[in-house]
Amino acid sequence: MSIIVILAGVGLTLYGNSVTRAKEAVLKEDLYRVRDAIDQYYADKNKYPASLEELVSEKYLRTIPVDPFTQSVDSWQTTQSEPQPGSGSTEIGIYDVKSGSDQIGLDGTNYSEW
Repeated sequence: MSIIVILAGVGLTLYGNSVTRAKEAVLKEDLYRVRDAIDQYYADKNKYPASLEELVSEKYLRTIPVDPFTQSVDSWQTTQSEPQPGSGSTEIGIYDVKSGSDQIGLDGTNYSEW
């Protein structure tokens, strides 16, 4: 009986880690795709998007991805750009995006720092 309990405990631990690794892979891919869409938007329009919804309406993204750790599309933390000197434009927009999760990854860093 104790062998079964030990094996079940090991199995649950491995399962939990594999689920977390899968969510981390999804988060990395989502961050890459959104950041790439922001870069493409900037390259095309010479300004950053005012919101993530603008990336969708302008067809740079199909939808705003769901953060795998917060299970929400509204939890993304955005970083605003600084006005660019010499460009004549004072518009600011979204320069970067990060997860809104306060959890810590398997590598010991916060998901909000990725």
